[in-house]
Amino acid sequence: MKKVTALTVPEGDGVVVKRLMPVHGLMNFDPFVLCDHFDIDSGGFPDHPHRGFEGVTYMLSGGMQHEDNLGNRSTVTAGGLQRFTAGKGIVHSETPKGRAHGFQLWVNLAKALKQIAPDYEQVDVADIPTDTNDGVVVRTLVGEGSPTKLQTPVLYLDVSINKASLYQKQIPQGFRGFVYIIEGEVILNQETFKASEAAFFDQASLLSLMAKENSRMILCFGQPHGEPIRQHGPFVD
Repeated sequence: MKKVTALTVPEGDGVVVKRLMPVHGLMNFDPFVLCDHFDIDSGGFPDHPHRGFEGVTYMLSGGMQHEDNLGNRSTVTAGGLQRFTAGKGIVHSETPKGRAHGFQLWVNLAKALKQIAPDYEQVDVADIPTDTNDGVVVRTLVGEGSPTKLQTPVLYLDVSINKASLYQKQIPQGFRGFVYIIEGEVILNQETFKASEAAFFDQASLLSLMAKENSRMILCFGQPHGEPIRQHGPFVD
């Protein structure tokens, strides 16, 4: 397990994000290429191209409008998400509608899939599976029961834990990934993590999280491709 703190970096049109990767010392974490935590109310991300990966924009609150060269134009709101498959190439923009607080995650495409046709999907809050049990609320953004389909096997969860509650999660065999603390303070596998900190796992079986105060986090684990990730700005070859 490795502790990483997100760095504040400028992005897009006057936007500042907290970035886990790519940063110096952590360029990627197969199969993940980028993870940004944003909280913005102006500016945004004007038209720009992508290729070679899939992106998931998940909204904690507020809204984000998506437009692309495939003819899609929609706004995702709190608790919903957008998934785009860049494949051989897509051009899109993302503009906050009022305050926009959430995450953007990039998942690499296997080399054999780099040239697939681009695609777009929106999933509303009502369609995301939610489980509440013993002071823990788990929303499955990607994984079993979720309508969101990626080309790479991924488990992506939004987890809220009440103070002094315990959450345990079995990670699929062979998956690697991270837990990022959005707010609060938790003990994860006997080490304390605070907001904007993440724990990266090259291998994991059972995660055990105890909340020292009311806390919220994302769990993001995926099956690595075992292939080089060559990122050039918005392109992943």
